Amino acid sequence: MTITCPKGLEQLLADEITELGAQQVKLGVSYVSCKPDQLVGYKICLWSRLASRVLWPLAKFPVENAENMYEQLMQIPWIEHFSDRQTFRVHFNGSNDEIRNTHFGALKVKDAICDYFREVSGNRPDVSDKPDVGIHIRLYRDEVSVSLDFAGESLHRRGYRQSQGMAPLKENLAAALLIRAGWPELMKKPDAALLDPMCGSGTLLIEAALMAADIAPGLLRNQFAFEKLKNHLSPEWQEIRAQAQQRKEQAQQGDLELTLAGYDMDREVIAKAKDNARRAGVMHFIHVKTQPLSELTKEKGLPDTGLILCNPPYGERLSDEVAIGSLYAAMGHKIKQHFANWTVAIFTGNPQQAYQFKMRSDKQYQLYNGAIASKLFIYKVSAVSSEKVQQQVQSQTEVIKLNDGAQMVCNRLQKNLRKLKPWAKKQGINCYRLYDADMPEYSVAIDIYDDWVHIQEYAPPKTVDPEKAQNRLREVLDAVPVALKMDREKVVLKQRMMQKGRKQYEKQDQQQQMFAVQEGTCRFYVNLKDYLDTGLFLDHRPIRTDIETLAKDKDFLNLFSYTCTASVHAAMGGARSTVSVDMSTTYLNWGRKNLTLNGLPEKNHEFIQADCLQWLKGAQKSSQRFDIIFMDPPSFSNSKRMDGVLDVQRDHVDLIKQCMSLLRPGGQLIFSTNYRRFKMERDALNEFAIEDISAKSLPKDFARNSKIHQCYIIDKA
Repeated sequence: MTITCPKGLEQLLADEITELGAQQVKLGVSYVSCKPDQLVGYKICLWSRLASRVLWPLAKFPVENAENMYEQLMQIPWIEHFSDRQTFRVHFNGSNDEIRNTHFGALKVKDAICDYFREVSGNRPDVSDKPDVGIHIRLYRDEVSVSLDFAGESLHRRGYRQSQGMAPLKENLAAALLIRAGWPELMKKPDAALLDPMCGSGTLLIEAALMAADIAPGLLRNQFAFEKLKNHLSPEWQEIRAQAQQRKEQAQQGDLELTLAGYDMDREVIAKAKDNARRAGVMHFIHVKTQPLSELTKEKGLPDTGLILCNPPYGERLSDEVAIGSLYAAMGHKIKQHFANWTVAIFTGNPQQAYQFKMRSDKQYQLYNGAIASKLFIYKVSAVSSEKVQQQVQSQTEVIKLNDGAQMVCNRLQKNLRKLKPWAKKQGINCYRLYDADMPEYSVAIDIYDDWVHIQEYAPPKTVDPEKAQNRLREVLDAVPVALKMDREKVVLKQRMMQKGRKQYEKQDQQQQMFAVQEGTCRFYVNLKDYLDTGLFLDHRPIRTDIETLAKDKDFLNLFSYTCTASVHAAMGGARSTVSVDMSTTYLNWGRKNLTLNGLPEKNHEFIQADCLQWLKGAQKSSQRFDIIFMDPPSFSNSKRMDGVLDVQRDHVDLIKQCMSLLRPGGQLIFSTNYRRFKMERDALNEFAIEDISAKSLPKDFARNSKIHQCYIIDKA
């Protein structure tokens, strides 16, 4: 009998099935074998937290070629196992010199089974994607192994996870991480606690609860494939299942003291985690809430010791190396600051970044997350290192003595923060404008990007003494870390002045430091250092949100698309297609990364590198039409790539008319500009219905600056 599992779990699985009564256990690569025993197979399907499939052996024989395999498959008494009224499916694995294609091999097996039934009963069973019977064929060199799938659907699919995040762990891998991290021993202690600071859809927490509550993971499934086989031992199976149900009920009647806590910055993912926990029947053990990593602390009620287990982003969820390093460093700092004497287990597919935790691991385990070679690092947080970090944090705020001007700025920032932080959390965003020259003598814009701060100094007029301006800027830089209780190294300063052409989009630096931030249902990469702008225009947030609401089953065009954030919102809202047009390949590639970051395939989402003026002219001749167009042109542009010069005041009439000709009946153009002296030429556009939504499109964090942009909805009259 063969029991399959993810690579790296073989020894754990061998130990597990031995406890379930398996004999003659042997290890392979991604599988464990044991003496065939039908009841043990039932128990593994019901109780195994690590297995993927249980394969019951039917035959093993040497093969010369495809015809020889067909003839020997015809000799297997298939009718003893299932009838011609049932459906089946063949899973074929392996190849050799004669059978080089798994699809061809599977077809040959299917033909043999169907022809067998025609000869025996006169009827053939049907093939189905959701079959009654699964038949597994393994071809290794010149030998074929034939097995029946006892499980049906892979055993990692417990049945509770109908909702998931962008990069979910399989349930059996999550269970393995818990075992390696020591949870089975810890959960037996009074006040056992497990914390996942980036819990996603809650898989680690739910698997931990199932273990602690002695709930067989197979109890959550309606049926196993072995129940449909002719030789199924129904009374014995019912007894095995009843015993598991009894153990579950006994555990629930006991006094199980358990703390399972999880946080994630994504509100939607937290909602999914709650749904999954309810389906698993363990919601009463689990507490999850929306919280970014920057707010991680040991909450009241948590014990002095416990386990932190986390699967932070890597590769598929966050491809930028620098961003990963920053994230891991921030997590390590927070953990050392607040969780003295706790055990920490970090599972990552980017092991080289583990050094960013600045902790020495006690143990390391080589595992695989699908095809990604990964490692589980186990750390012990010492009280000495924790006290050292706490002293460093205290010194960061205590050493700086603010002068009167800096204290005034600090007070204003704290006042704004008290008003905006709860609002931002409710909105599901972690990037917003905190300050925008509220006090004219301190002429800067201060934006929050998760646990980073982006300060833009407006270039002072020539009438202002440069030395005074420099001193005031220094006071702002002193005030920010104190007001926000943050590391000064995470403050980025730039100077903003009048820009010509696309200079505002040109590189200011070469650090390539990108990280992801949250905006409602979407996540976006930002870069605070390399460009004057960050990759996300915060003032357009309500416009993007409206686009997401309107976009379902619509075709969306995004002109001057920058990093394509509006297109991502449209895609998240269910747009049938999106087209993003921009002159910059860099920003279009950034847009592609934003799309991938949100778990969206590139299919039906097009990125076009072109001069929007020329593209619009060419589009008039095509048959492609759109339901929603968003156009946010720069005020002026004289890029070398353009044939002419763009002046939004001079050119907006032609731009709008060309866009309107690309709209389907009932379609809308959303036109926005940041040119402060812009005036809409309504007379020249009197054939259209134009609604000024500038005031409505301003978010709360930009309410102090009503001229930040102008925005219009334009319909065909």
